[in-house]
Amino acid sequence: MVEVRPSSIHGRGVFAVRAIARDEYIGTFFGPPARRDGMHVLWVHDGESDSASVVGRIGRNMLRFINHAAACNAEFDGFDLYALRAIASDEEITIDYEGAPA
Repeated sequence: MVEVRPSSIHGRGVFAVRAIARDEYIGTFFGPPARRDGMHVLWVHDGESDSASVVGRIGRNMLRFINHAAACNAEFDGFDLYALRAIASDEEITIDYEGAPA
């Protein structure tokens, strides 16, 4: 469904190898637990309240190469990645690093 290629945004990026439908599951961010921040670490809130714990993973699969775009086309629900809109084949998959889709 996706592959890593050179990106015009930054270094390498994740690209669709086929069309992806809105709300379609793209993949899961895999890796060991993180204890501190780093280049390929994804932090998620484990719950809805401000007092909920924050869990991090160090990326060990190709999703660690997802680049930022304010007008992103995907977002994480926990560690699972979903399309916010239809994504064309060969389009770079991006997320908003601030956590709010544009």
